[in-house]
Formats: sequence, C-alpha cells, structure tokens
Amino acid sequence: MLSFTCDYTRGAHEKILKRLIETNMEQLPGYGNDHYCESAKEKIRRACECPDAEIYFLTGGTQTNATVIDSMLKKFEGVIAAKTGHINVHESGAVEYTGHKVLTLPGHEGKIRADELEAFLKTFWSDENREHMVFPGMVYISHPTEYGTLYTKTELEAVSSICHQYKIPLYLDGARLGYGLMSSCTDVTLPILSKLCDVFYIGGTKVGALCGEAVVFTHKNAPLHFTAMIKQQGALMAKGRLLGIQFDTLFTDDLYFTISRHAVKMAELLKKGFTEKGYSFFLDSPTNQQFIVLDNKKLEELQKKVAFEIWEKLDKEHTVVRFATSWGTKQEEIAELIALL
Repeated sequence: MLSFTCDYTRGAHEKILKRLIETNMEQLPGYGNDHYCESAKEKIRRACECPDAEIYFLTGGTQTNATVIDSMLKKFEGVIAAKTGHINVHESGAVEYTGHKVLTLPGHEGKIRADELEAFLKTFWSDENREHMVFPGMVYISHPTEYGTLYTKTELEAVSSICHQYKIPLYLDGARLGYGLMSSCTDVTLPILSKLCDVFYIGGTKVGALCGEAVVFTHKNAPLHFTAMIKQQGALMAKGRLLGIQFDTLFTDDLYFTISRHAVKMAELLKKGFTEKGYSFFLDSPTNQQFIVLDNKKLEELQKKVAFEIWEKLDKEHTVVRFATSWGTKQEEIAELIALL
C-alpha cells in the first residue's frame, strides 16, 4: 500500500545509518558530552550564522515543546499560540501537563497575526484583574504551520517586534523546518530565524533522522541548568552520541537542505497531479503537506490502496485529507498515486 500519512513513516537517511554503523563500537561519554555532538553544534551554529548559539539535542518534538516552554515560563504564566497550533491540538495536553495553560489566538491558515497578538497583550496588561489571570509569558509559532503554510520574513519581524516590546520570548517549533526553508515560496532562512527568534528547534525526526531535535537558543538565553530540565522531562538520551551523529551527518555537505528540497519537489509533483485531475485544495500549501478535499465515496475507494491522514470534515459529503511527502518519497510513488486518482 502507498503511504502518504506523515513524514516520519520511514526510518532514516542511509547516510545517517551508515555513520551510526561506522561509529557503533566507539566508546564515548554519555548525555551528549561527546565530540560528535560538539561537531554537530558547531555546524549548526555556522548554518545559523549565530556563533554564540546554545544548542541542545532532545529526543522528540513533543518532549522539546514541553521542555522548552516549561523551562522558560514562570509558574503563573502561559504560552500564546494559534488555536490550530500543534501544542494546542496535537500534543495530548503535554504543555498543560507541565502546569502551563495554552492561551489561544485565532489561526489564519495556521498562523497568528501580529496585530491580534498586540491586541491580546494590550488587553491583558490593561486589565485591573490581571493578577487573577494566567500571564502571557511566551509566544509559540511553528514554521511550517499545522497546515503547511509559512510565515514571511515581514510577518516574523512583526511578531518578533511585539514580543520584544512586551519582553516575552518568541519560540518557533521547527519540527518540519527543513521543508519550510526549502520551499520556493519562502524568504526565511536559518540566519533570519536566529535573529528574530529567542529559541527555535531544527526538526530531525521528520527530516531524515531516526529521532531527535536540535534546540537553538539564539541570545545566550538558555535557562539555567537546562540539561537537568531536559532530563526531568524524559527527553535526555543517555547515548546522546546517537543524536549528535545524526545531526552532524545532516549538517554535512548540506544534506539536511538537499533532502528537504527533495520532499518539497515531490509535493509539487503531487500538487500538479491533483490539480490536473480536477481536485480541490483546502488551502494553498507551499511545503510538503498538501490538503485535499475528497468526496467521501472517493475517500473510501482511495483508502483501499493509499494511506493518508483524515484531517477534518468539510461537510456531509466531503472530507479534508492530508497527503505528506518526505525526504524519502520516491517519484514513482507520486506517479502511482496520481494514476489512482
């Protein structure tokens, strides 16, 4: 059966597997205190053009979001996110489990708007009863968003400016960051993110690695004893070399960007095929996630041969579904899917 359910259904890029095998019998310090982790960090700093960046490797996206957010918020603070944001709808209340409320703003194709963020913060700080409320202590966004959409540089600058004005950090979830950076429709780069965000992470799990995410604190602002907090959240790998080797490989010879570009190219072929077959799109996504409106009868027929994600009901007769390409998607798979349409 063809599978387009997600971008982590395959294992890992062969170059990563090769490096893991080659280094398998080396005896190295644990918890990321090895030279492969240090090499990976230095390569990421260079890619971000941020020599002072503090970088940590965590096991997965949910653990990363919960750990970063919890570590940077005071006990009485919450995190602002789009109503459709990943931490609000697809992480089983992981952030709330740490004791912090997710404060939601309207989502505009997955994105928040700077003017609505400013209005939210202005309203809070002008409320005389705010001591009895959850304080907004951070802003969370993702790039790409849950809908595969992207922030422009101008939009990020506007959101970042509001955050600085109110002295709260801007945190960017980069689980699929490679696919956003390699979109032909973006003007955002790693150096730009390093300037505009207080912290973000570079996703590995969904972009060629077996597992792991690289958290980048951009302004020497990592919380005190952050490693201890990572361990408390169960996100610290004893064999930290496994994460370091993977990211060292991903950031060697631009592998991370090359395989991300491939996924976007496959999504563009998929998009072209759906368009030529007369299918409707729920929205226009320039990344590896494509959201298609299917007649329910066609959906049932297609499910017999193709795996994809059910996203939401559009009406009684139609359903929005998601097809995701990845670093490992083959052109022959795209052709086979299009033939089934």
